[in-house]
Amino acid sequence: MDQQQLLTTARLTGLWYLLLAVSGILGFMVFHPQVYITNDAEKTLSNLIKNASVARTRLLFELVIIVSQALAAVWFYKLFKEVNKWAATVLCIWGIVNSVVIMVSAIAMNTAIDIAASSQTVQEKTVLIHLISHLIANSWSIGGLFFGLWLLPMGYIIIGSKRMPFWLGCTLLAGGVGYLLQTFFQAADVQSSFLNYLVLPATAGELWMIGYLLIFGIRPEPGNHNTRK
Repeated sequence: MDQQQLLTTARLTGLWYLLLAVSGILGFMVFHPQVYITNDAEKTLSNLIKNASVARTRLLFELVIIVSQALAAVWFYKLFKEVNKWAATVLCIWGIVNSVVIMVSAIAMNTAIDIAASSQTVQEKTVLIHLISHLIANSWSIGGLFFGLWLLPMGYIIIGSKRMPFWLGCTLLAGGVGYLLQTFFQAADVQSSFLNYLVLPATAGELWMIGYLLIFGIRPEPGNHNTRK
């Protein structure tokens, strides 16, 4: 693949990654709190019934997250396979698993909507919604393992290949480790606001990565070109 083809692939990868980021922000941070209330199944059920369109919108964003995550993983493989095929394969696999984990959440959301519209009693619905709400939350929580894992080969490739900024690779590695640590600490029932800071490098690294892919793409192979951005 020549440099121009690599640049096109890089920018398509950046677009899929940007779509993942935007759908994640809108779905999980904007619409999710309007429907699913932590530890309040009655309120969640009420939201699912009264705000069915919002619940459907939340589900649609979850589907966009799944598709964009899968496409980003595949395009990262296409971008990096000639740089480091082993690491690119690992990145793609872990990215796809990430998409599958989110799919569990989407299935649970669709089920919650169906239950809210069913003819069961309010008490029966409340019990089921309580269970499903925790399934959604824990899918995202335990999914932190693969949210972090797929950043590790990404950072490794960048550092080893010198095709993107060295510190971008380091930031992604730190973000991946941060996600892993946060997930394990949460599973161990560690209660601390400090856990939220562990994933800040991941957020910074992913936004940096999206911007770099869209603006600069990927550097030429070292030795073929002297340009560095």
